[in-house]
Amino acid sequence: MNSIIEKEKKLNEALLELKNLDLSNPDLQNNIENLSIQKNQLEIEKSELEQKYKILTDEHESLTKKLEEIQNKEKIEQKKQAEFSEKIDELNQETDTLLDEIDKWQM
Repeated sequence: MNSIIEKEKKLNEALLELKNLDLSNPDLQNNIENLSIQKNQLEIEKSELEQKYKILTDEHESLTKKLEEIQNKEKIEQKKQAEFSEKIDELNQETDTLLDEIDKWQM
């Protein structure tokens, strides 16, 4: 409860200081204008950076998908190659068996 009262007191003090602020000071007006210009420039830069960030995240997402597709194709290709090797081994075994049978018949 005390912290709420203290916060309210500090807020009232800050409001009082703002009310007493003399805005007619030319240096203060220049500083405010300069800060406003800088703020606008920073907002423009922020917007540009946000656009670049979005482009980069989109590119990253696209490249990630392409990489996944390539990896999937590679896995499929490896699986096909393994199956092909198995088939060749089976054919080699059948050929050896047939050659053995031919040798038996020739004797």
